Amino acid sequence: MKHEAIFDQDKENKKMTITRPFNASLPLVWDAWTKAEILDQWWAPEPYKTETKSMDFHEGGFWLYAMVGEGQKHWCRADYKKIKPKTNFTYIDAFCDENGKSTNFPNMHWLNEFAETNGTTTVTVNITFPTQEDMDKIMEMGFKEGFTAGLNNLEEYLAKKK
Repeated sequence: MKHEAIFDQDKENKKMTITRPFNASLPLVWDAWTKAEILDQWWAPEPYKTETKSMDFHEGGFWLYAMVGEGQKHWCRADYKKIKPKTNFTYIDAFCDENGKSTNFPNMHWLNEFAETNGTTTVTVNITFPTQEDMDKIMEMGFKEGFTAGLNNLEEYLAKKK
């Protein structure tokens, strides 16, 4: 059964919530979000691919990666703040240069929550922004379409691992 992502925007609180169930076990879904070699297989929407430069998944660590495609390379850095294994983790994500130095693009605070019921793992992503303008800018850049495509890639990856 194919699932769809549900996107909700709370403009007053500069927050969006994305909820997506996956037909896979919690450990498999958790690994897909926390291991570079798996993230590289699904994170970026086609025609882009994700290339991890470095990843240190622990509180205080970070993931430095690029979305590569169409002759372009867009660098991003995710700084991990809190991690509760197989339950949730938080990080600050922002575009950067290839050395992880921040650019003028808006940053996003992510809270990813994981819950399994009867073999289906639901991921709830809460993203907050410093300003409403920042949230609008990210949405105008195609975040909803791109993230939906990435989640669809994840669903395909998980189906092959069952």
